Formats: sequence, C-alpha cells, structure tokens
Amino acid sequence: MRVRLLVLSLTAIALSVSSCNFDAKTTKEDRLPPSQFKSDGISMENETKIDALIAQMTLEEKVGMLHGNSMFATAGVERLGIPTLNMTDGPLGIREEISKDNWAPAGWDNDFATYYPAAGSVAATWNPELAYKFGNSVGQEARARDKDVLLSPAVNIIRTPLGGRTYEYFTEDPFLNKKLAVPFIIGIQDNDVMACVKHYAVNNQETNRDYVDVNTDERTLREIYLPAFKASIKEANAYSVMGAYNKFRGDFLCENDYMQNKILRDEWGFKGIIISDWAAVHSTVKSLMNGLDIEMGTRKPFNEYFLADKLLAATKAGEISEKEIDKHVRRILRVLFQVKAIESADRIKGSLATEEHYKDAYDIAAESIVLLKNEHKLLPLKLDGINSIAVIGNNATKKNALGGFGAGVKTKREVTPLDGLKNRLPENIEINYAEGYLERYTKNDNDQKSEITLNTPTTVTALDPEKFQEALEVAKNADMAIIFAGSNRDYETEASDRKDLSLPFGQEELIEKVLAVNPKTIVVMIGGAPFDLNTIKAESSSLLWSWFNGSEGGNALADVILGNINPSGKLPWTMPKKIEDSPAHATHSFPGDGSVTYEEGILVGYRWFDTKNIEPLYPFGYGLSYTHFEFSKIGTNKESYSEDEEIKIHFTISNTGSQDGHEVAQVYVSHPGSSVEKAEKELKGFNKVFVSKGASQDASISIPVKELAFYQEATDKWIVEKGTYLLKIGNSSRNILQEVPIKIH
Repeated sequence: MRVRLLVLSLTAIALSVSSCNFDAKTTKEDRLPPSQFKSDGISMENETKIDALIAQMTLEEKVGMLHGNSMFATAGVERLGIPTLNMTDGPLGIREEISKDNWAPAGWDNDFATYYPAAGSVAATWNPELAYKFGNSVGQEARARDKDVLLSPAVNIIRTPLGGRTYEYFTEDPFLNKKLAVPFIIGIQDNDVMACVKHYAVNNQETNRDYVDVNTDERTLREIYLPAFKASIKEANAYSVMGAYNKFRGDFLCENDYMQNKILRDEWGFKGIIISDWAAVHSTVKSLMNGLDIEMGTRKPFNEYFLADKLLAATKAGEISEKEIDKHVRRILRVLFQVKAIESADRIKGSLATEEHYKDAYDIAAESIVLLKNEHKLLPLKLDGINSIAVIGNNATKKNALGGFGAGVKTKREVTPLDGLKNRLPENIEINYAEGYLERYTKNDNDQKSEITLNTPTTVTALDPEKFQEALEVAKNADMAIIFAGSNRDYETEASDRKDLSLPFGQEELIEKVLAVNPKTIVVMIGGAPFDLNTIKAESSSLLWSWFNGSEGGNALADVILGNINPSGKLPWTMPKKIEDSPAHATHSFPGDGSVTYEEGILVGYRWFDTKNIEPLYPFGYGLSYTHFEFSKIGTNKESYSEDEEIKIHFTISNTGSQDGHEVAQVYVSHPGSSVEKAEKELKGFNKVFVSKGASQDASISIPVKELAFYQEATDKWIVEKGTYLLKIGNSSRNILQEVPIKIH
C-alpha cells in the first residue's frame, strides 16, 4: 500500500463477524489540515512509447478502446500488450462481478468486499483524513479485484432534500464538498487505480435525468456546482471523469463542448479520460469532437454503440479523421501507463475485505453519527437499573449493502443495529425485539417492488396491527426502548427522487405511540437524506441520526449509544421544517419538465435559509456531543490582508464536560458591503479538534484570501473585492459564537 503524506497504521484484529470489537475509545489523533493532501499529475514521460503503440494499431483496434465490450470494460490490444480497461462501481465499496452483457451477478465466490459507509456519512464526519482513509482502503480493494477505474466519488451538490442519490453525495456546500473530494481521490489513486469523478456536471436530480436540460447562470455554475470538480482536477489530479446523463444549456453533457473541452480540458488542464455514464451518449462525431473518450452503456449490443461500428463507418466516410481517434486513444494509453497497467512489475496488488478495511469502515461510521437531541440525557445509555431493553423497528435488522437501483456491495459482514447492541450489551440485559412496521410498497401491475422503486416508491403507510401491538407490548414491559426508524436503500435509490419528506411505512405513528407507553425511548433515524422529523423532534427527548453506515455500522452505532464513542458528526446538509422552505422548491424550480432553471442561483442549502432568514428544523453543520465545548481567545494573525495572503484564525476550545470528544470549529464569511448579491454567510474553513475532558486545545484555521472571491460574469474572472469582511466562528451555520472583522486591501 502506497500512502502519500498520511501514514495509516492499523492492526488487524482476528475476530468473528458477529463479535468484531474494535477499540471504541475516543483518542487524540494527529490531524493534517486539508491543504496537506497533494497528488502528482498525469505523467507525460511515456509519450514516445504511446506514439509507437498507436502507430502499430489498426483502426478497428483503436475504436475498440473507445467503447464498452462488456458491462464494465473496454477492449485492449493483446498483441501489443495493451490490457483491457476494467472498471467497477464504488460508492459503497467494490461492486460484485456481473455478467459480461447484462446486470445479472456473475456468480463468483471470491468477489465479496468491504461495505463502506455512504458518502453522506463521510461528509458528516467533517474529517478529510477519513475521506482519504476511505479512498485508500477502497482503492486497495479495487486493485485486489484487478480494476483500473473506480467509478467514484460522486461530488454533485445536494440541491433538493428529495434527491434519490443524496446518500451517495457528500453535501450541499461546495467548500466542504471539495475538501472531502480531494483526499478521497488521492487515497484511491495512491493505489494505482483511476478515480472517476462523477457526474460531470449539474446532475442534481434523478427525475427526468436522461434528458432534462439544466440552465444556470455562469456565476452559479462556477461558485456552486463546479468547485469540487475543479479541485478534483487541479488539486487531486483525478485521472478520469464521468460525463452525466442530463443536458446543460441545450447539449447533452457527454457531447458538451463548453463543459468538456473549454472548461475541463482547456481551462483546468485535464489530461485524463472522460467516460460516459451508462447509455448517456447520443451521437458519434459530436461526442468525440466535444471531448468524450469512452462510451459505456447497457441497452443494446456493444457493436451498436455510437463509438463502435458507427464510429468506424463515420471514419471511413470521412466524417471524422483517424487523427482525432488517435487523440482519444492516446489519452487512454496515458492513464493506463499512469496506473502501471502497462509495462510495470511493481503495480500495487491490493487486498480485499480485511480486518484493516473493516476497521476503516468502523472509523468512518463512528465519527459520522449525529446527536440531534438529548434533552433528558438518556444518552449515553446508563445501564444501572436496566434489566431489559425493547429494540423496535425494521431498521434494527435491515441490511443496506444491497438494495435499490444502483451499485451495492456483496459483503460477508454487515453488522445491523440489533447485532451491534447484542455485541456490546452485557449478557444479563434482556433484549426484546419487535419489528414494529413492515417495509411495504403498493402493488404495481407485475407485483414487483423493483418496478416501484424505479418511479419513486409508493409505500403502504398503514401499520400492520399485529406488528404494531407487539411493539407496544414490548416497549411497555421494558425498562427502556430504542426505536430504529428512517429509510433504507430500497426507498432512497438511484433513478428516482422521493415524492415528499414523509417517513415511510407508518413509522411516525409507531414512534408516537411507543413514546406514549415508554417515555424512556431513544429514537435512532437511519437514512441518507432529510425527512420530516417535526413531530418526532417535539415528542422525543433523545434523537440520533445514523447513515447507511457500512459493514461495521451496527457496532459503531452501539458504541455511540453506550458512550464508548462520543458522537462528533455534523449534518452536511440542511434539514428543513417543510419542503417548501428549501430553495429549489420555494422557487418552484424542481423538477421541471424538459428543462429546469436553477432559480435560486447561488443560494443553495443553508445559504438560502440563512439569507432569507428561514428557520430550519436542523441547520447545516449541526451536531451535539455528550460533553460541552467552549470557544475562547478567538482572533486573527492580522487585521488587514492582501489578495495573495492567508487569513489565520486562532482559537481555543475547552472541554468543560466529563467525556473526551471532538468538536468541529466552522468559519463562515460574510461580506455585507459587496457590490454583488452574496449569501448571508458561506463556509470557508473548518477544523475537527480533539479535546480531552477538562482540558483546552489551541487550534487554528487558515483561509487563503482568494477563497473569498466571487465569479464576475462580465470579465469571466474570480474577483476578491476590497473592503471589510466578517469571519463568523461557530459550530453550525446557525450557532455563531463570535464575529471577527478583517479588511482586504
């Protein structure tokens, strides 16, 4: 394993699947600031070798490299030592092997992998080092399965809480997005695997995703939807990018000259390859001329792809030159050399589903869980006087490694919340489980749930009387209860957006009734996107938010409930009180029909809520702790800065409670005197700091002055205006503890 700038030393622990017990103690870690993650660019030293290979290739061999010849591979040229380019899905870990020409599992017995927490979970850690750890770990697994390209990360902005892939994306904020994407990509590519950053770009809804034409003004495009992609290229040096399904300003993204050539290649200097999303190509000559390199897909024989027989015919007819084809083949060969797939004996071999990797998954899950409410201090769970615990809810036993439409993981280990409690609780405590609600969908013509999930799942909201009564009896007769509710990956799924924020399956009624019969009830929500928790927030005293949290998710959740881990997760998106408060819905610009215009402009997520003074249910960056932190001695190294300098904010965090823990210091910037519209505040820096109980820790956050720039459409330039700015330091977008003015001259 090659590690750049970050040494991860983890000890394998040989334990059984059911009782895996990683060290749950919260300890101090030496954290590197996000700016320390660096990556080498794509090498140009093999150009002579590439010229020689291209000169020996037939036109048919060249074209074979530009389109899929199986579901996840393109053709190589065996006689010249050019290997097949092998790809795999990777948002939750390495996907199981599937058949050559359809989505059916290949039936291998050696393609089990680690199920990692979803990207929303990674974002909730607010920890770039864990993003690197995830990338490095899953990169090792990709190499162990002989993959060249990992189709990850997905860095699209969360524009609507209803998005079917919200769980798969990081955040609603472009700054947090890029600070997590960069180390994630570097971690992958440190293992001789190409990261494929997706879905480029403005791909923010599943509804009509195949054809919807997205329109934004240029400033919104540059400030909100492109920063993570730009950082992926210019800072992380990503080797590949995936073109999205949708259109942008009239042209499909996979044939969009402005996005692929002018911005990605000419402006940002991208030297890697652009791979289409599956069946996202609509032309032959236009796609190649406008920047696409590889067409992948699913819906027809491989030779019928636009970049297969049609490309051969177009070349022979003189519609496109062989020189143009050579340009794309060159790019592919360049990245194959980069990941040592050609002429290299020292390519990383990787490892698969090891105890080290399960530990990586645990570490991410443990830092991602968000404490939303703890009014009566039921958490952490105190076991004195507790003889029996009622565990209620389908989500206590639901597994999410597989499910829904899209990529999952075939894994030998997925610890459920119920498993985690059984692993962690003393044997003398009786656990009584009741399912409580059934995961039920309305029937369609074929009585197939999979058909429903492709078109927004419609759920049966009535509770099953027998299951409901069983849950009430179990809760009534227990010393305390824990309800595991929320969502799952059949309900939150690629290819469909949710209809509303409602909790499915009648869960709200179940939770209300259980709280009525046993007030000592902890509510744990599991999901990837916001839900309507207004009633639950009002009626419950202890509320936790967890995620689709990987192979070790149940153990990590149990450790948080029991206080072995002090929760340190922070929400990476805003949870609205009602859907009409969210910007895309308040402006009636979701989902559109044939086209959609992002009417909210730069005011996405918390920017909208804070600027319009709309109170959310839970704000961006929010998350409580079992201990209490105080900020003091907040200041800056200077009062006035030039454009080429860095602002250094220094502060002290004191832990005045009784448990060690992490706090996330967040710096938002306001510019009241700006000549253009700006959000009330924008995240521009953060630092996750460990503080022992009773101790204080000095910390700092550095912000390059250039981060304060806005995109000026008239000049197509980034502009840092002179004047007074306010640095707002706090631990959520709505909990600002102190403001510090600075001047930019």
